[in-house]
Amino acid sequence: MAGNELRTILATDCGSTTTKAILIELTDQGYRLKTRGEAPTTVEAPFEDVTKGVLNAIMEVEELSGLKILDGDQIIHPMKDDKTGVDVYVSTSSAGGGLQMMVAGVVKAMTGESAERAALGAGSIVMDVLASNDGRLPHQKIERIRQLRPDMILLSGGIDGGTVSHVVELAEVLAAANPKPRLGQNYKLPVIYAGNNKAQKNIEETLGEITDLDLIENIRPVLEVENLGPARDKIHDLFMEHVMAQAPGYKKLMSWTDAPIMPTPGAVGSLIEMVARQENISVVGVDIGGATTDIFSVFQGQFNRTVSANLGMSYSVCNVLAEATLENVLRWVPIDIDEGELTNRIGNKMIRPTTVPQSLEELIIEQAIAREALRLSFIQHKAFAVSLKGVQSQRTISDAFDQSGSGETLVDMMELDLLVGSGGVLSHAPRREQAMRMMIDAFVPEGITQLAVDSIFMMPQLGVMANIENDDMAESARKAAVEVFEKDCLIRLGTCIAPAGKPKPGSVMLTAELDLPGEGKKTFELKTGEIIVIPAPYEPIKSVLTPAKNMTMGKDKGEVLNTEVYGGTVGIVLDGRGRPFELSTEKAQRIENLNKWSKATNEYPDTELLGGA
Repeated sequence: MAGNELRTILATDCGSTTTKAILIELTDQGYRLKTRGEAPTTVEAPFEDVTKGVLNAIMEVEELSGLKILDGDQIIHPMKDDKTGVDVYVSTSSAGGGLQMMVAGVVKAMTGESAERAALGAGSIVMDVLASNDGRLPHQKIERIRQLRPDMILLSGGIDGGTVSHVVELAEVLAAANPKPRLGQNYKLPVIYAGNNKAQKNIEETLGEITDLDLIENIRPVLEVENLGPARDKIHDLFMEHVMAQAPGYKKLMSWTDAPIMPTPGAVGSLIEMVARQENISVVGVDIGGATTDIFSVFQGQFNRTVSANLGMSYSVCNVLAEATLENVLRWVPIDIDEGELTNRIGNKMIRPTTVPQSLEELIIEQAIAREALRLSFIQHKAFAVSLKGVQSQRTISDAFDQSGSGETLVDMMELDLLVGSGGVLSHAPRREQAMRMMIDAFVPEGITQLAVDSIFMMPQLGVMANIENDDMAESARKAAVEVFEKDCLIRLGTCIAPAGKPKPGSVMLTAELDLPGEGKKTFELKTGEIIVIPAPYEPIKSVLTPAKNMTMGKDKGEVLNTEVYGGTVGIVLDGRGRPFELSTEKAQRIENLNKWSKATNEYPDTELLGGA
């Protein structure tokens, strides 16, 4: 099949609760999603075989598509004729708790952080970061390693040719702990060493016998360079060889696929990285789940991922309340509600995590919690997505007075081009306006930012398709991933236009002249504290944006911007709440503002029923 275009691609994602299958076909309009199916994941008792859930999800695809894909418990591939089989089958997985790692580095803020970036980028959950300077005594570190039982450990430290003693000390701590893997008792724990090449011999002597040791290129060969690729690739390989091989039914699943199984978050990350690279844009993607919130970003060509393991919408909902505080959740609720009642409702969600809101009031509370979960996760992400620490940056005279220098966050909201949301609370919000409002309120984009949601959470499957390395398939699989992402996966909500600066109360912050399809040129004046929604389709719309003298759209204050903006299912949102955005601390004023903004965006059309303004 060399060089031929793939006609059909089947992809599954084995999540911790649901296994999702999608079927993609080559049509006259390019690659499109044909159908999808889902079934409960079967990695736990009584089945203890992940392939059962995969087959059930594929059976649903068979029924809906009319294509014969299964022969007993075998997937027919490559395709035999128009009605039998598929060309390619790929899969991702986060079942069985995903990939759980510990990382170790000599200096916590330098090699430790680089190692953490490599592990997170590969799709793992980082359970802890050990470092020579983390303040813990050796016996405390040993106890911690034994207690956590990670799937694998990434050890780094030192620049090539530097001192070896610190990294060898860390290796000795690992050797003393002699950790046992979480899954499967009959094999040695995988350890990846990606540190000072001069120390490789010592590391081999210390860990070679008791662990399954891999020596790879240094993550920080010199201070100015971060080399994460080899470590990320090796983590993927070991995830397949060790972790997946131990999970029930995975050996069978691995024998079916045409490309290595990827951890779900790793696949999503690689898709976002590819889109940013192809379109040469800055992207932030968020996946808010029941237990964790993952944030992915690409700024200045650098990819970062963070996992907020305690911020989610069901299992972790009480953690959100604890971290955000009741007061911060309440500030997003446009109705007068008793604090005790709010706490009880959140407790109910924790006890019954799979329930969905049954009333408008419950929905409003859930979406208020989501704003805080997203906001806190993004704060963590910004603190982690930084330029390299420990690097001496050249400074101008004016910089000399600014002490932040190295280790500044790469996340620049004025530079952000696209914000993509996924996860139940965003993808399945009853109204698209609600998803748009949650994302604008939580991420507070500046300037001009397009917003979109993943319609049915198929980014993992598209990510693994984009990573197929087989030369015969790679090109058309990548093409299919991009086309389906653009046409079927993303629901384009529209564009948020938000001038930055401290606006004067009651003044006009921005004048926007838009050439709207079928309507011609229209002018809108945005006043302080207002939100204006302009319905417009997803197509380029010529616009002239004139900020007030004390406001900016990314260039100098008051500078006019001639550009194109895109509409979407919600349209163009002019946000006049100022950047930085602050909610009123006065309760009655805040509730009045929230209701005014809800009305302007048509977020909750029936808020009046709840006693709103």
